[in-house]
Amino acid sequence: MNTPADEGNDNLRYAEYVLGVLDADARAAVAQEVQTTDEAAAAVALWQRRLMPLSEQIASVTPAPYVWARIRDDLRLDAPTAAAPRRESKGLWNNLALWHWLGIGATAVAVALLAVVVTLPRENMPATAETSSPKAPAGYMVSTIQQDSGVTGWTATMDLDRARMIVVPAAPSALPSGKAPELWLIPAGGKPISVAMIKRDAPTTIALEPSLLAKLGPTAALAVSVEPVGGSPTGQPTGAVIARGAISGSPETHDHVVRVAAINAAAARKSV
Repeated sequence: MNTPADEGNDNLRYAEYVLGVLDADARAAVAQEVQTTDEAAAAVALWQRRLMPLSEQIASVTPAPYVWARIRDDLRLDAPTAAAPRRESKGLWNNLALWHWLGIGATAVAVALLAVVVTLPRENMPATAETSSPKAPAGYMVSTIQQDSGVTGWTATMDLDRARMIVVPAAPSALPSGKAPELWLIPAGGKPISVAMIKRDAPTTIALEPSLLAKLGPTAALAVSVEPVGGSPTGQPTGAVIARGAISGSPETHDHVVRVAAINAAAARKSV
């Protein structure tokens, strides 16, 4: 709304200025007059005293949701942008969609770890009938270690031939300052055996002693307790047990565990 800038309409212009209905150019002109002439400043002050109290009688109203939608549409804030040039794929390991899919379930993570471990090159082992037999079952076990909330905290993959375990965090809960998670093996009917301190933000690779390796199997379980950063000072869990998981493996695999443990133990005695 713009009123001609003649003397008879000056008061109306000043009123429109106070009401905020002038366009940018007209408003700038009145603002300049207020700064340079006493008459304009006095007139604007008079209209402010007359009109501003009226605004106190108007209750605030929240605009309807469609108002902001129309503003965005008019300003083309949601207009599609030019598509970014498609980058050439850098291979499987940089495929974010793949890793997002694998993160859907901790079981899928454990299966993926098994696939990775299977494809790793075999280490040199003593040539024995046990290790060279083509009929020997695959030596792998897995465990999904779930927290009390039902959310998976870690997954564990056990490579029996290499006597090692890989523990990968899924979505572990936060721990108090100065505390860390410790992994335990719980044999059927036995006391917990400390396996190692594990990480909350990165995989942990653990070498398994022959005595520990022999106790793995479907009748055993893994558990995680909250301990001091250096581990339990007593050799048994001292803090809350926050996650547990059964060990999955066939009876044939369990027999393989026992035989491999015996071979490793014999090799260790010979090296002494």
